[in-house]
Amino acid sequence: MDSLTMKNALQEYVDAFNANDIDRLMALFSDEVSVEDPFSSPAKIGRKEVEAFYNESMSGANLELLAAPRGSYSNAAAITFAVHTEKEGHPVRIDVTDVMTFDSEGKIATMHAYWGPDDIQQL
Repeated sequence: MDSLTMKNALQEYVDAFNANDIDRLMALFSDEVSVEDPFSSPAKIGRKEVEAFYNESMSGANLELLAAPRGSYSNAAAITFAVHTEKEGHPVRIDVTDVMTFDSEGKIATMHAYWGPDDIQQL
């Protein structure tokens, strides 16, 4: 997997999320995808669970890239962004780094979102 392909996929991930286009977003994932958001929470496994997760996550949220996507010499890449959304009726910002691995077909196989309670700021 080349770094540029992974970086382009991560930019498309942000663009599809911000367009609230679930079909476009899901096209990026493998059939056996596993998502942990936040990392170490129960994994959403397979397209059905992952699609349900993103349908809920995308509602009223917007991603702001804080740095360009980062590639690797292997099959993983990362993005760092702020999620702008609402929690309990108040605007919040959640700072997140997603690390994704890719399968041999260039599809996202795993996504681990790194953020914790101290990464949530009430605005």
